[in-house]
Amino acid sequence: MRVDMRFRARMVLVTGVLAGSVLAFGPSAVHAQTAAGQPAVAPGSPVRRLGIDEAVATAIEQNLDLQVQRLNPQLQDLSVAQVKTAYTPIFTTNLNLVDQTQPPSSFLSGNSSQITNGRSAFDFGISAPTKWHGGDYQVGWNNGRTTTNNIFTNFDPQLTSSISLTYTQPLLKNFKIDGTRQQLLVSQKNREISDVQLQQSVTTTSRNVRNAYYDLMYAIGNLNVQRQSLELAQQSLKDNKARVEIGTMAPIDIVQAEAEVATREESVILAEAAIDRTQDALRTLVYNPAAPDFWTLRIEPTEPVVFQPMVVDVDGAVKNALTQRTDISVARKNLESTDVNIRYFQNQTMPGLDASLNYGAQAIGGTAFIRGPGFPGAVIGSAEKSYGSTLGEVLQGDFPSWTFALNFSYPIGNANSEAQLARAKLQDSQAKKQLESLELQVTSQVREYARQVTTNAKRVDATRVSRVLAERRLEAEEKKFQAGMTSSFFVLQAQRDLNVARNNELSALVEYAKSRVNYQTVQQAPLGGGSGVSTVQQQQQQ
Repeated sequence: MRVDMRFRARMVLVTGVLAGSVLAFGPSAVHAQTAAGQPAVAPGSPVRRLGIDEAVATAIEQNLDLQVQRLNPQLQDLSVAQVKTAYTPIFTTNLNLVDQTQPPSSFLSGNSSQITNGRSAFDFGISAPTKWHGGDYQVGWNNGRTTTNNIFTNFDPQLTSSISLTYTQPLLKNFKIDGTRQQLLVSQKNREISDVQLQQSVTTTSRNVRNAYYDLMYAIGNLNVQRQSLELAQQSLKDNKARVEIGTMAPIDIVQAEAEVATREESVILAEAAIDRTQDALRTLVYNPAAPDFWTLRIEPTEPVVFQPMVVDVDGAVKNALTQRTDISVARKNLESTDVNIRYFQNQTMPGLDASLNYGAQAIGGTAFIRGPGFPGAVIGSAEKSYGSTLGEVLQGDFPSWTFALNFSYPIGNANSEAQLARAKLQDSQAKKQLESLELQVTSQVREYARQVTTNAKRVDATRVSRVLAERRLEAEEKKFQAGMTSSFFVLQAQRDLNVARNNELSALVEYAKSRVNYQTVQQAPLGGGSGVSTVQQQQQQ
């Protein structure tokens, strides 16, 4: 009678555990248990309930690697601005004060004892290359005041003012592209590449956060499975001790049950350690370590891992990846930069032919002497011509001058630009082959991750059936053991098989969820490192 009561109590416990498993892994919505498997939290430790989309949003805002990547576009903006400074006009000014005394060298020197000259000059100038067709301009405005004791001068003091406008335009070499425009175009392409690389970092970080979230879900679910297995082993040990007490079982049979309990206690310990490990992996992706509770915060997932079947369109995914993958986009932009270099070096192999046009205007003012007859005529009067009148003559162009020039140059023999052009063409061919190789790798990766989605979906179905059969087998072994038709060894073996089946179903479910994430991410950014061994698989191996 006592044995029947214990048997019934045990069957109630087993039935409750099995019913909980059906609810957790049932066919309608298979999900990992969380609350029941959550390890005890240390008193005072903060707990953060976190959904998967919230985790991704927080990581995009706080992840340190993303904060580093966000600085790259700003650095490239500075590089573009630095190249553009070549077009910044340069303002120059010059002030000269000259006081000169020299001996006369002939009777025409203008003075028999010594000649003194004084000059003050104040000049302005602006020069800069233009953004169109490689030209450059120069604007100068010169002003001077001269005094002398030379009797032959007609002005004392003499005021001079002049302006000069010069524009130089390449007609062959540096016409379509020059060094500054080449650097500007390449730096702009690098700026676009930095944007693509930032987008790639955001995409891969989102994928890593989702997978780390699922790894934590698996670790929590695995702890729940291990605790259920431990409870079954402890109940078996308790029942075996009861049978020994009434004399229906030999004491030696308890040893096996005790060993099984110890083994499953070890599994629980390892499962708890796995939770701490996955907690660290997730928090380092999501949160900023500057937070004071960074290492003590416990993350509690709020969303179950739900099995959601999806249609896998391999051809559509490959086409999407070949047009949207960030690494392919970077490779194409690098090809565009190489094309800029080819155009530049091709232009540099052309002869140099520059046309320049100069316009100048000048005027003289000051105190003009009025002389009488003879040589040099005696000064009989003077007339004042102000600086304003002098400047007016300059601006009106009363005394203009025009100069047009053509300058031609061509290197004799092999030029350095020809070698650079040949090198750029080889680099372009190499980059095109690398792009073809990359497209082949991308196609292979997309097909592989598509297969993983299909395979893991089938694994979920297969492991669910396996788990149901393992539950039935355990139930059958329990009944046979109660009837005395088998030994406790087979009951413990059936419990281990059920533990493995539950863990396999949980693993298949989590791997399916991660394969969905990888399948969607591989169409947008490289995953790196191949498929590899997942965290879930590593925990299973441990």
